[in-house]
Amino acid sequence: MTVRRTGLREQKKQATREALRTAALRLALERGPDNVRVDDIAEAAGVSPRTYNNYFSSREQAIVAAVTAEREARVAAAVAARLIDAPLAEAVVEAIVEQYTAPDDQAREALLLITGRSTLREAFVESAAAIEDPLTALLAQRVKDGDDLTAQVLAASVSAAVRVCLRRWLRAAVESASAGGLVVPAGSLPDLLRAALAPLAPALDAAEKRARPRRRR
Repeated sequence: MTVRRTGLREQKKQATREALRTAALRLALERGPDNVRVDDIAEAAGVSPRTYNNYFSSREQAIVAAVTAEREARVAAAVAARLIDAPLAEAVVEAIVEQYTAPDDQAREALLLITGRSTLREAFVESAAAIEDPLTALLAQRVKDGDDLTAQVLAASVSAAVRVCLRRWLRAAVESASAGGLVVPAGSLPDLLRAALAPLAPALDAAEKRARPRRRR
């Protein structure tokens, strides 16, 4: 009974979180981000502003969450799936590239909105920090003796690399717009991610090799 109640409580929280981020993005697209208040988002989602503050610390965070929802869990799951057939470094890189470069049509529309506001751009970049904890837990299972410190350092390094790439990617889009083009991030992100994560490959490989039992001669 306790397990069931916990499960129902988590489902309710998830539903509330989804309602808030969906309302935030819808209102931002309809009115423009600057014309959306936290109270408006809470009312559209059918909750109180106090409840809103239990889930998001700002309107920007809620708007961005509509694009990045559960990405941290999806990244960890994608890495785990690839580890069946691929070494750790390759699994991490390909999972990151996949999860950050395959947006659907709604996500593309939201990205255009995010790119046009500095506060939304920064919230989008910082959202990459959320991948650190799930990735730490996964790496701790992969490295020698469940070395939490090594796992955390590696996961933090991956998260930092992703944030650097997103910031550069968005900056390029803004510079293109200021030169007379459209504010449309495109093209270079997969290459940026692979280039930024490449220096981490030796450390990921080393951690994985230390975890493998040595063969007897």
